[in-house]
Amino acid sequence: MNQRFSGIGMTSQRTRARMLERLRAQGIADEVVLTAMNDIPRHIFVDEALASRAYEDISLPIGFGQTISQPYIVARMIELARGGRAIGNALEIGTGCGYQAAVLSRVAKVVHSVERIAPLIAKARKHLREIRINNVKVKYADGTLGVAEFAPYDAIVMAAAATHIPPELLAQLGMGGRLVMPIGPETQKLTVVERTPQGFQQTEMGEVKFVPLLGGVA
Repeated sequence: MNQRFSGIGMTSQRTRARMLERLRAQGIADEVVLTAMNDIPRHIFVDEALASRAYEDISLPIGFGQTISQPYIVARMIELARGGRAIGNALEIGTGCGYQAAVLSRVAKVVHSVERIAPLIAKARKHLREIRINNVKVKYADGTLGVAEFAPYDAIVMAAAATHIPPELLAQLGMGGRLVMPIGPETQKLTVVERTPQGFQQTEMGEVKFVPLLGGVA
């Protein structure tokens, strides 16, 4: 493997293994998600100057006022979205640098990812090409509207905090599908919405901190 992907020193496979140990200790139990976290080299998704910190449990800046979420949050959101099931069609709102989409690509057959900031789209596509991920389709659009043409989705993961659940996303969720997103202006709650034959069931999973969800494109 290319040394840039496999990493050296603080970006080595050993460092990634320590990240996995920490995720297990923090309660991540889904082995499919843990394998995906191990497969994806997080250090290539951040600026080279920050690569040595890539496997710490912290969010890091990726430019344009955005961040790459801490590994625990990425693993937790995908674990909740999976709910122990296989995911065929997934939607991600907020591509950012492409890291979460890359992890999702290992647990879903197809990932549609939406980003509203044009320069981040270029970054994400470059990173995904570098590690030869072909099942992620990145779209430049307003994520609050979802991507109706590829619905229904087995899983929708939103990497930005909204004040409410966008009705467009609920409409695009397949039966048995799960939407995972932070809700709240300041004190945000990680929320899981599951579509059942009886309707939508909503569960709060603890406090989180995300950048706010914005409409439109930039």
